[in-house]
Amino acid sequence: MNLAKPIVIAIDGPAASGKGTVAKRLARYLRLAYLDTGSIYRAIGYNIMQEGRDPNDKDVAIKAAKNLAPGDLKNEHLYDEGVGNAASIISAVPRVREILLQFQRDFARNPEGAVLDGRDIGTVICPNADYKFYITADIEARAMRRFKQLQSKGNPVIYDDVLQDLQRRDERDSMRKIAPLKAADDAICIDTTDMNEDEVFAKVLSFVEK
Repeated sequence: MNLAKPIVIAIDGPAASGKGTVAKRLARYLRLAYLDTGSIYRAIGYNIMQEGRDPNDKDVAIKAAKNLAPGDLKNEHLYDEGVGNAASIISAVPRVREILLQFQRDFARNPEGAVLDGRDIGTVICPNADYKFYITADIEARAMRRFKQLQSKGNPVIYDDVLQDLQRRDERDSMRKIAPLKAADDAICIDTTDMNEDEVFAKVLSFVEK
């Protein structure tokens, strides 16, 4: 699809809602730069864990954020479940978010346009985005998706553990004082509970094509 002008698309939502999948597919289809902003926090969390440090230590998190390198975002282990927990903890530290804010906004200024997904893209990072979507789903559906995803990678997981983990992350992400997880007032909300990947993509694309 050829766009008449560069556009910025902000996609937010909780873990395992399908936002990352649709964001990547949309970026490919529209030929736009793509950034999973959660990978930034995951990279920091991974680096802290590799050093044997505690992600709950704010000073450790701030130091790791300052030392983040672009190559860190390409680590294949960023989507291990333990890393996701560390990322959620780190993302609640105000100073960490402040350090990473400009990086994300600079990415959104890509001259060809960009698609960004995360927790606060439409509310904080790109409040003036051309399109804002909030992708969500029932917690049980999200837990089952994550459970199957981890199983497919050969990880020994228990569904109830995955469900409880998502519940903790949802609470932490939505209750934090700085940039909590929520839909922007002007976001288009899409519940993917009973939708497959193709249906979600078609739904989002229908709004962009208008």
